[in-house]
This record gives sequence, structure tokens and C-alpha cells, in this order.
Amino acid sequence: MAKRSAKSAAARPPQEMSDNAPVPLHPLRAGWDPIDGLRDQSYKRTVRPQNENQRRLIEAMEDHPLTLAVGPAGTGKTYLAIATAVRQLEEGRIDRIVLSRPAIEAGENLGYLPGTMEEKLLPYLRPLYDALSDRTGGKRLKALIADGTIEIAPIAYMRGRTLNNCFVVIDEAQNCTYGQIKMLLTRLGWHSRMVITGDPDQSDLLPGVSGLADIANRLSALDDIAVVQLTDRDVVRHPLVSCMLAVL
Repeated sequence: MAKRSAKSAAARPPQEMSDNAPVPLHPLRAGWDPIDGLRDQSYKRTVRPQNENQRRLIEAMEDHPLTLAVGPAGTGKTYLAIATAVRQLEEGRIDRIVLSRPAIEAGENLGYLPGTMEEKLLPYLRPLYDALSDRTGGKRLKALIADGTIEIAPIAYMRGRTLNNCFVVIDEAQNCTYGQIKMLLTRLGWHSRMVITGDPDQSDLLPGVSGLADIANRLSALDDIAVVQLTDRDVVRHPLVSCMLAVL
């Protein structure tokens, strides 16, 4: 019976088969949800450092209220920061997680995007959703976002806030100006931790506009602030990534 079904399915024209096939949604389509279609993890994976600098970063985020993770792409800066935030939330050490990143295109201008503010920001925030869904599962992530336990906010709306009892992750900070990073740093409230990640060599701003490298150099002199420098040797993506970074 199974063989007959397989043969009949193979004999059907492509148009008939494609009618019931799932159609992937375009990232900018109205109503797109980056959490839909992601399977929930049936187990809880333990995040372990893959190298010495990743170990230093994890320890710094545990021991310091403010940590700056500076280094090339693929070194696990964002993933480790979000994994640490989720772990501290599950342990009851914080009440909520606040994630923010600048809405800057990588060398392209997409123009005005349709939809609400949340729908406009979804394409920029996809890397954060990917890491969050990997640590919490899609259904639980939806619930945490719905009740405000996890908040993903644009940098433009962070001014004037005081972030108490939460874990704050500022991602892609190389696309922030000196003034923007200074404003974000002063949002830190009581019983909170903040992690700022970025790669000064991959800024999408005009030369000399990014403030990440300057801020990191200035704050490295303070004992209560950890500045962790990662290198191309710490890349945990395809081995070619570190090789290309060494020559590009």
C-alpha cells in the first residue's frame, strides 16, 4: 500500500503537489512572525564555552553588572549574552529581559517598511529571535513576550527609562554613536546587568561615527566593568570565517 501511495504521489504533476505544500513566508510580508515554524526544544542544552575568551565572557557576565563583548562576527557574543540572560531569568535572579539593537541596514536602504512599529522592526531583530527561540522554544518565547517578561525595544525608545531588576542586552553596538551608547549605559538600574556586544570593524555608519571602540577603551579602566576582547581565533562558525577575517 505504501509503495502504491509513493508511486501515485510521484506520478502527480508538480502543480497538484504544490497546492498542499507549505509556502515559506517572505520576511517582510505583513503578519510575518519570526517565531512561527520553530520547533520547541524537548531538552535543555547547557551552553559551554568553546574557547578561553568565551569562558572569560561568560564569567564576566556573571560577575560584573556591566560587560562589553567586543570582537569579530561569529565569536558567539550575542548568543552567549542571551543564553546567560535566559539562564538568570529561569533561576529567578532577574524579573525580565530587555533586548535592543539599532535598526541599521547593512549597506542597503530598504526604504519605508509597511505595518506597525513591531512589524517594521522584525527584520532587524531576527538574530535576537533566533537565539531566544533556541534557548526557550517558540511557544514559551511567545508567552514571555506577550506578558512583558521579554521585551525587544528599539534604541530610539530607550531614552528616559530606568531598567531595574532586569538583564539588558545591547546588540550590534558598533552601529551606535558615542552619544547613543552613553545614553544606553545610563539606563542601568538597581539589581540589573547589561551586556553590550559589537564588532567595531563591521560598522554600517560613516567612518568615525561609531562610538563602540572609544567607549570600550574608556570603560576598560574601571574595575567593576568587564571589557572582553575576542579575536578571529575565537570564531565558532565555519572555519573559513576566521581565515577570511584574517585577510580581509
